[in-house]
Amino acid sequence: MISAFFIFNQKGEVLISRLYRTDFKRSIADVFRIQVVSNPDVRSPIITLGSTSFFHVRVNNLYVVCVTKTNANAALVFEFAYRFINICKSYFGKMDEESIKNNFVVVYELVDEINDFGYPQNSEIDTLKTYITTESVVSSSSQPSAETSSRITAQATGATSWRRNGDDVKYKKNEAFVDVVEVVNFMGSAKGTTLRADVDGHIQMRAYLSGTPECKFGLNDKLVIDRGPASGSAVSGLGDRGGSPSDAVELDDCQFHQCVRLNDFDADRSISFIPPDGEFELMRYRATSNIKLPIKVIPAVAEIGTTKVSYDLTLKTTFSPKLSATNVVVRIPTPLNTTDVDVANVGTGKAKYVPAENVIVWKISRLQGGQECSFSALARLTSTTTRQVWARPPIDVDFQVLMFTASGLIVRFLKVFEKSNYHSIKWVRYLTKASGGYQVRY
Repeated sequence: MISAFFIFNQKGEVLISRLYRTDFKRSIADVFRIQVVSNPDVRSPIITLGSTSFFHVRVNNLYVVCVTKTNANAALVFEFAYRFINICKSYFGKMDEESIKNNFVVVYELVDEINDFGYPQNSEIDTLKTYITTESVVSSSSQPSAETSSRITAQATGATSWRRNGDDVKYKKNEAFVDVVEVVNFMGSAKGTTLRADVDGHIQMRAYLSGTPECKFGLNDKLVIDRGPASGSAVSGLGDRGGSPSDAVELDDCQFHQCVRLNDFDADRSISFIPPDGEFELMRYRATSNIKLPIKVIPAVAEIGTTKVSYDLTLKTTFSPKLSATNVVVRIPTPLNTTDVDVANVGTGKAKYVPAENVIVWKISRLQGGQECSFSALARLTSTTTRQVWARPPIDVDFQVLMFTASGLIVRFLKVFEKSNYHSIKWVRYLTKASGGYQVRY
């Protein structure tokens, strides 16, 4: 794996340094400073000099650097680096130079705990927080007892390192909250065809359950993972239900929290797990097929001579009338030589011209499903001696739609089993949103 770990600031100063093995000296940090920090032409996150490889991640003008001489798994090295960044954010709220300097003792404790002789160890945040505190001085009265220490050790080294002993987790009201959050990306052509449509989604869960519960999570009956040959078992399973692959929800790839038993998922597409206590990301996925676009944009933009541009824009919602899109913001680009914009007609919401950004911003607080609204405007341009070709940047739409998924993914059931057989309350919420990636050319 890795032999050395460093954190540099943007000036190339070493904030954190840890050598895990003897094949490097601390002077190796000078090589990275000269070759990477001081070299603005460096683009790749992996730099190999001779037999030495530097893997670095930039975050808030900091460089998180892992160094090795072996043929290490690059994906694992970067996973370790990003996991370390997430741990620091969980401890300090953010990761920047000030937080690292103010908490360098804790950072060294974390670096030593999550890596042993260059190999990643336990990096579960909840477990780390039980025995690595953010207090610089801990009074003797608050030191853990022998019994507490043994529990911590059992948790860190046990089969469920992400959850405390069942006797230590108690709630008066046992609840589980599931949020299916999807970010839809779309690019449409001027002729109305789809150039690109995909969904980046994740299932966020908050589990406030007593004891050591066993949870079983069910998604769509017709669920296909990776449509290639590897997905043959999933496709063949659809025949028993009378479905076809084209009717299924198709996910290109999935990533699960370490608590999920992957064997069960491969066998029957059920997600079985013992959840961590509190909030965690259960699953992350991506879909590129059968995407349901919640809002259809129909633009008509025409240049009138060299001094005017007319805009006629229509928005149509494609989801159920029982649902609504909120915080809808449409950004319509204007030519650089625009002097003024006359908003002639706004069916719903408000629109105004923002000269500093060369856009018309149309805001709609709520747009009901099955609704259609229109917008018209006329932009006046300054006359120029030479006619400049307008690049026509795409129209950008941001929105949020509750209880709707663009991929079609739904939660069929969530069952909780615990030896005390208590009653649990389950809540499921869906959210589809677009933020800077839902665009239409014209």
